[in-house]
Amino acid sequence: MSEQPPEESVPDELRRGLGVADAVMIGLGSMIGAGIFVALAPAARAAGSGLLIGLGLAALVAYCNATSSARLAALYPTSGGTYVYGRIRLGDFWGYLAGWGFVVGKTASCAAIALTIGLYAWPDHAHVMAAISVMALTVVNYVGVAKSALLTRVIISVVITILAAATIAFFTTGTAAFDRLDIGADATIFGVLQAAGLLFFAFAGYARIATLGEELQNPKRTIPKAIPLALGITLVLYAVVAIAVLMVLGPERLSQATAPLSDAARVAGVDWLVPLVRIGATLAALSSLLALLLGVSRTVLAMSRDRHLPHFLSAVHPHFKVPHRAELVVGTVAAVLAATTDIREAIGFSSFGVLVYYAIANASAWTLSAAEGRPHRLIPAVGMAGCLTLAFTLPLASILIGVTVLFAGIAVYGARRITAARKP
Repeated sequence: MSEQPPEESVPDELRRGLGVADAVMIGLGSMIGAGIFVALAPAARAAGSGLLIGLGLAALVAYCNATSSARLAALYPTSGGTYVYGRIRLGDFWGYLAGWGFVVGKTASCAAIALTIGLYAWPDHAHVMAAISVMALTVVNYVGVAKSALLTRVIISVVITILAAATIAFFTTGTAAFDRLDIGADATIFGVLQAAGLLFFAFAGYARIATLGEELQNPKRTIPKAIPLALGITLVLYAVVAIAVLMVLGPERLSQATAPLSDAARVAGVDWLVPLVRIGATLAALSSLLALLLGVSRTVLAMSRDRHLPHFLSAVHPHFKVPHRAELVVGTVAAVLAATTDIREAIGFSSFGVLVYYAIANASAWTLSAAEGRPHRLIPAVGMAGCLTLAFTLPLASILIGVTVLFAGIAVYGARRITAARKP
């Protein structure tokens, strides 16, 4: 297929005000989220001493996905990400399926991340704090994506500084030992794959750059630069932090940790780092939530334009040039969920859904021609195979919930098609 998108024909276009630096920061804000503070422990439980292999495998799959997404986003620089690519390259159904999985799963993720913020910032009133966080960041997004990019830049600068201070302290206190990096018999192939699936989502935030394609200056140049740059910075940071924590705790103690960086600070004898790590985790979760709300609302915008969701959500604010109705609806649903339920353990389908989302992105990239900037065939092939493999090595509960959510979306799609066919 070679359908080219008419960049100026999208109704109610958003304002193209973000440059390369802004796009990189939004990508970093999505990837350097609360995951670095908590994801290492469950990954270590799965992979044991093979944790770093799992991290490398997750990075490889993420690289393939990022390359495919960057080529597609440069060709189709509108809001919606893989929803748009799948619809144009593979057909309406596949685009819808990608968008459905992303919107439903990531709205639940927004609530879960908000609850994480509440538990760190105000444990006695976690649900209240979670709802306030969602509403506050929704207001920031409402008044313009440039304000969101500025806030993300400030937050990420502080978080990276805290992570750098923690890593230096771990390496220099005398408690770190290289032999704790040795790979033993506890590292199984299945365990490493499961760890890669758990760690993959630490890198998945580059999709936020693609979903903001309609708000980037010169997206054909900005996106191919911003996505690999943000991914590369994140990979280096995660690898250094993971090595430092492993050298202090070792895989067994890391697998039992509830707050890996805080536990490593205590073992290393640098208790002064513990409150800083807590602040960093809170800020990182805020940054991740901010970027995630942006991404979900832009996908809702794209789906509502095509009437897969209520069309009134496609409105763009005449002054702020943001999809204000989509942002308010997404923010309201996430705030209500965060205020009333504890869904941290019930969103495994989000992990499954994101891997399906990227599998569709790679399948879309496979259809590109050389003239359209197709990556080497091996990249989307490895990316798609990697996504599907990691999806089906997730915990069984996550797979079952994920499949159920996707089939619910298919039922909605089918009902909508039947209804449309019956209309005169």
